[in-house]
Amino acid sequence: MSHTLWRACLASLATTLLLAASPPVINLPMPQPIISGTRGNEVPIQLQQLDVRVRVAGSQAETTLDMTFHNPNGRQLEGNLQFPLLPHQQVAGFALDIDGAMRPAVPVEKAKGREVFESIERRQVDPALLESTAGHFFRLRIYPIPAQGERRVQIRISESIPRDGQQYSYRLPLDHFNAVADFRLAVDLPSRHVPKLQGALTQLQFKPSAQGYSAVLSRDHFTPRGQLQLQWPAAAAPTVYRQPFDGEHFFVAELPVADTVTPRALPRQIGLLWDSSSSGTRRQHAAELALLDRYFAAMGNGEVRLVRLRDRAEAAQHFRIVNGNWEALRSALQATQYDGATALDGWQPHPGTAEYLLFSDGLANYGSGSFPKLASHQRLYAIDSSNGGDSTRLGALASLYGGRAIQLGSAQDVPLAAKKLLNDEARIVGLDADSAEQLVAASPYAEDGLLRIAGRLRSANDTLRIKLLLNGQASEQRIALRTDAPEHPHAASLWARYRIAQLGAEPQLNRSEITRLGKRFSLVTGETSLLVLDNVDDYAHYDITPPADYLPRFEKIRAGLVRMRAQARTKQLEDVVREFQEKISWWEQAWPKGNPPRPKPAKRQAEAEIGTAGMAAEMAGAPPMAAAAPMPAPAPAMAARNKAVSAVADDNGAPPADISIALKPWQANAPYARRLRAATSEQRYQIYLDEKPSYLNSSAFYLDAADIFLDKGQRDLALRILSNLAEMDLENRQVLRILGYRLLQAGAPELAVPVFERVRQMAEEEPQSFRDLGLAYAAQQRHQDAIDTLYEVITRPWDDRFAEVELIALAELNAIAANAPTKLDTRQIDGRLLRNLPLDIRAVLTWDADNSDMDLWVTDPNGEKCYYAHRLTYQGGRMSRDFTGGYGPEEFSLKQAKPGKYKIEANFYGQRQQVVSGETTLQLKLTTGFGKATAKEQMITLRLKGESETVFVGEFEVAAKPGK
Repeated sequence: MSHTLWRACLASLATTLLLAASPPVINLPMPQPIISGTRGNEVPIQLQQLDVRVRVAGSQAETTLDMTFHNPNGRQLEGNLQFPLLPHQQVAGFALDIDGAMRPAVPVEKAKGREVFESIERRQVDPALLESTAGHFFRLRIYPIPAQGERRVQIRISESIPRDGQQYSYRLPLDHFNAVADFRLAVDLPSRHVPKLQGALTQLQFKPSAQGYSAVLSRDHFTPRGQLQLQWPAAAAPTVYRQPFDGEHFFVAELPVADTVTPRALPRQIGLLWDSSSSGTRRQHAAELALLDRYFAAMGNGEVRLVRLRDRAEAAQHFRIVNGNWEALRSALQATQYDGATALDGWQPHPGTAEYLLFSDGLANYGSGSFPKLASHQRLYAIDSSNGGDSTRLGALASLYGGRAIQLGSAQDVPLAAKKLLNDEARIVGLDADSAEQLVAASPYAEDGLLRIAGRLRSANDTLRIKLLLNGQASEQRIALRTDAPEHPHAASLWARYRIAQLGAEPQLNRSEITRLGKRFSLVTGETSLLVLDNVDDYAHYDITPPADYLPRFEKIRAGLVRMRAQARTKQLEDVVREFQEKISWWEQAWPKGNPPRPKPAKRQAEAEIGTAGMAAEMAGAPPMAAAAPMPAPAPAMAARNKAVSAVADDNGAPPADISIALKPWQANAPYARRLRAATSEQRYQIYLDEKPSYLNSSAFYLDAADIFLDKGQRDLALRILSNLAEMDLENRQVLRILGYRLLQAGAPELAVPVFERVRQMAEEEPQSFRDLGLAYAAQQRHQDAIDTLYEVITRPWDDRFAEVELIALAELNAIAANAPTKLDTRQIDGRLLRNLPLDIRAVLTWDADNSDMDLWVTDPNGEKCYYAHRLTYQGGRMSRDFTGGYGPEEFSLKQAKPGKYKIEANFYGQRQQVVSGETTLQLKLTTGFGKATAKEQMITLRLKGESETVFVGEFEVAAKPGK
């Protein structure tokens, strides 16, 4: 994907529809793509055809975007597009062309959707995935867009149409369209009156239709400008719509409410929660300050407790407001340096504070705590001036604590925002009916003059009772729910969306219900995505219910797969037991520590004779080793070998006298790094902030800067800088893994654990997600959690590309269990797997790039290199099987280390990613005395820029015992 494709798609996604929701028009900045897909002189993918269809029912509009993309390049590409929606817009569905027909997407758990997409993509088959990333951002992934070919996609977006006085007002901004070869627009309205046309495309001609009025416009090589606005009369009386769905009947009721507001008495002490994270730079600060001008003018005199929120909450600052003068506080806010991740927890409500104003996009991406609970007398108002913030969570939090969420797009929105902030309006405080159940409102307040309530009908006729509160005065409105109410195509999904929004105040606590609702009603949520697969076998293989046309064949295939899955888990355990026994045989064998004999031609026979049975059998098929690396002794030299083993037998039971480690720390040579290293402690952070705008999307910049701050002893600032990785790319597990590794390296496991918990939630299909989390638990001294999590790595069947990850995790599980300060519960672990195998030296390499091949090389004092093609050395060094599909780990193990120097290198062999990636980040953990109470470890992070690159990581030296 490219900027050209992004702008073309954005014409329909982030501009046409997505900015159409609320008058006055909010001129939001264009979202930036996080996409790279072309390289060299390749031509960007082009939007060839765009068909926009708008259908209206009640106060809801659904717009279908039918897009055809053309790839003019000589290789197929993955399309990867991220876009925001406005608060009252939702993805209603999408479809992908498969063999010339549009196949609708089906709902799936979010983690599973990503797992299936990437698994099938590796087979170069046709998947497509639409998922929520964070807040109100969505990501569309399509594979492949064929070389010199086309791909067609349909996306449906539903939205609440705002009211402008007594008129519904639908706006369609067109200014950001690029030229489209084939453009078509169709609009269907249920109005009894011809809609009024303003702005662009006034040549659109509406004609009477069965439901109201419709219009069609077609253009070739179209470059539209301006904005289309349609207006038609809004209903003056309450309206009710129904929909049968999945054996039940749902309703949605719309109640017009008079615009009655009264000024509210502001408290004398308030709390100001100011999101000062990096994402805060995208907020409209001038509009926020203008809103506070009006607020403090209304307050007159009072006190403000300012708490800045970023990677961690800062101590409260106190400011006095005198006769509306708040200049000191304004200056403090204007001087804010926006940096770090967003954590909404970590602060404590003050009992004397009656009201909190939260200025944030609500995109909490750091920390593990929930939003602090406010007392019954404390209200919360959440103000979001960003584009694409988590409006659902902000709205749910504000509703929970008696306030409201306020959208603030620009300075022109300040009067309306101030009206909502400074006044009381009629608010729903209760919903009731004779038999209807699970009643829920879109908002406790009337939005655009309408209260919207949905629920499930349990009888043919019913009465909905809405209890309202205004200025302490209660009133009740009644609406008849009758069988003859008109049908609404989205009544059921509107109910589900309102319910999900209600659960959004604590999304982690309500994951299961959000998942159930998302799957049942085919919604894109924080827990569910929409997925299209190429053939019915894939739906059955991954146990995903397909579109209705494929159900009979799906059920037949799935019946056999259920039995196969049960057998697979049993086989997985037995395979691990067998491989572990082979590893025990290697560990129990005495290996020679003298100089190896000169190599002779019969190399493969010799390997079979000195290795363990399982290892030797596998090594027999390995490619020849590099000429410079000596091979184990051939058969004629077996007597010499046995003599050497005997000579060092007295060393096998004890570790060497000393092992020193000298890892080569990464030191960036970029100009910003040199400038930071040369700065004084007082100047360094300001210099970092000065350089930061030039590297906002560079993970390397934050990693380098954090390293320098750590090296200079400025740990708190280093951790803040490092946390920016959580803000960079929404739900990018590779970046989050790097963040977690670096937090562990910095000695902050309490910060790393929530990061790895999030990665596990995002990518449960990858064993690394469980292994990383298990090791982070161990670093936090949560040993029981650590072994329970690592056991998942061992017992789950994984994709074949994750070779021998079970044995690596098993070694770590046993080491943790053997050395925990208290006895752990190991009853769930198969007893055949419980044996600690201590080592003198252990090196483990991991990396962040999927579909990439990185190799660990260890050269011992004999000059013998242990690597994927030579996995067993003369002195017993053992390399795990080669990881060629991404992430690692690759493990080097040595029970007893021969004295001398050992060199560690990493080689970037190649990658098969379908999108262009940046630098690959690798991590090496080196442990001496692994599995023993005296174990010591060091971690290092490096970066590789290109394939076939080899880097020197470091070395360690084993000192000989005195007298040897």
